[in-house]
Amino acid sequence: MFIDEAIIEVKAGDGGNGCVAFRREKYVPFGGPAGGDGGKGGDVILYVDPHLNTLYRFTRRRHFRAERGQHGRGKNQHGASGADLRIPVPPGTLVRDAETGQILADLTEPGQEVVVARGGRGGRGNARFATPTNQAPRIAENGEPGEERTLKLELKLLADVGLVGKPNAGKSTLLAAVTAARPKIAPYPFTTLAPHLGVVVLDEQTDFVMADLPGLIEGASQGKGLGHEFLRHVERTRLLIHLLDGSAPDPIGDFHAINEELAAFGHGLDKKPQIVAFNKIDLPEAQERWPEVKGRLEADGYEVFAISGLTREGLRPLLWRAAQLLEEIPREPTITYEVPVFRLEDDERDFWVEREEDGWRVHGRRVERLAAMTPFELDEAVYRFHRALEAMGVVDALREAGVQPGDTVRIGQKELVWEE
Repeated sequence: MFIDEAIIEVKAGDGGNGCVAFRREKYVPFGGPAGGDGGKGGDVILYVDPHLNTLYRFTRRRHFRAERGQHGRGKNQHGASGADLRIPVPPGTLVRDAETGQILADLTEPGQEVVVARGGRGGRGNARFATPTNQAPRIAENGEPGEERTLKLELKLLADVGLVGKPNAGKSTLLAAVTAARPKIAPYPFTTLAPHLGVVVLDEQTDFVMADLPGLIEGASQGKGLGHEFLRHVERTRLLIHLLDGSAPDPIGDFHAINEELAAFGHGLDKKPQIVAFNKIDLPEAQERWPEVKGRLEADGYEVFAISGLTREGLRPLLWRAAQLLEEIPREPTITYEVPVFRLEDDERDFWVEREEDGWRVHGRRVERLAAMTPFELDEAVYRFHRALEAMGVVDALREAGVQPGDTVRIGQKELVWEE
């Protein structure tokens, strides 16, 4: 089944908690703090797998979670980092943030990958907090929560040549005649409900990928019929073969109607080079219309070939001309990808206070991370948390907002009670 859109939810691994421990050995007096750090949580990474050609696997699984880091232990033993979760996607996958619509990555080449959710860092153990004035700290950090987000995946086929035309123009028949692809073919409209890819091999040095795409109707650029389900797959092709049904009452009118839809959709579809293939030339009515169609389209500057997908008449000249044009049309430059990381917020310094019905809420990535990483069962950790809020200006902001003793203050998942 061909699936070209999917919504998935990804969650990076949480960091492991730091440990509070002290070194106690027979011949080591005053061993001091020895709590190890927690391990980093695993990242969620999307990468291109050239063997995939559909997003079908995401219809069966929508939730993906990377491994969390292990907790630190005594004797300064640090926790192991969680394993990254690598998710394969087919070439041509556009990755968007589902909430904002922001494009995170356009994955087209094998080897490209992108980190879409960053694992949380591990919490520090008490050995990290030792100072000359506090040589036996009883403080540690919880691991940082991993990022989570909802992604929208869109697949746009990567083909050199795209077959366009009205329903029943013979696109599937042509693809089946020149490649090993076997799309469904039947004598009624809209038999192609999903794109098909095939490889055209002309000789040992000459081949290209051809896509049979669902037929267009008037209004497709506004979403009628298969609408955008078809048009987005045309965007990546370098050359269009515009197939005309020679048995149709008005092939010239069909030609202009399809081109108007390509222009209305935008994205430069109407600027792509086109070859016109006048199909079903084996039929008498097509043979009668051929001279007029050829003359009018050549007068408009188009190359026109008479073919029959059924009898394979005229296919070799058409395909060789397509191969020749592909040599002349430059490919889009390949992007050399470093592994980018997309963070949920760019500015970690900002915070704001919001009044709720039964209390107050402090928003902001940095302050929420601080709350999540503070083990409130440790007194020293609570004192450190309070000092950090004062340094950030959160305490003053709450006072200015009108917080009163006994009010509930929420920071992330933590719920606290205000006391002066």
